[in-house]
Amino acid sequence: MNEIVAQNRNEQFAEVVSMIQHTRKEVVKLANTSLIDLYWRVGKYISDKISVSEWGDSVVKQLAEYIEKNSPEMKGFSDKNLWRMKQFYETYNGAGEKLSPLVRQISWTNNLIIMSRTNTEEERAFYIEECIKERWSKRELDRQIDSALYERNKIGTPKLSPVLRNCTPSRTFVPRPICHGVYRRKGV
Repeated sequence: MNEIVAQNRNEQFAEVVSMIQHTRKEVVKLANTSLIDLYWRVGKYISDKISVSEWGDSVVKQLAEYIEKNSPEMKGFSDKNLWRMKQFYETYNGAGEKLSPLVRQISWTNNLIIMSRTNTEEERAFYIEECIKERWSKRELDRQIDSALYERNKIGTPKLSPVLRNCTPSRTFVPRPICHGVYRRKGV
């Protein structure tokens, strides 16, 4: 009898632990989305100020120093990171309705890796979608980019129907001659 009660309690406790773990994951996702949104807004602000020639390069450094002096508890706002935020905004601002929401679903680190190591919007979209789908860590994303997954995926898969791909996949096509005999004209 006590074993049944203990087993029932363990199941109930495991359910509570599962709720806690699920909520923690959701909080991390929400925090990440909020940070990416903040970096987007800061990048837009800096980009707008520079584009109308209101700010120069030295002003971004002054902003970083101002943040460090007046809010020392705020980390991650060095002039280098502020420039990255500007680059992040400018890279994805014109990317369309498809790509802009996706960048909020991956970590800032993965966004920086993709932004700095890819060349085209199509390549960025590929790696962002794979990060989301496969839940890649920074290390795994680096590994996949180093192995040229995008290039291999793009040029390595012929656009054949599944039926054609499965038809004698190990055989190579060898053309056969149409006529088996020797062609002779009459009277020769």
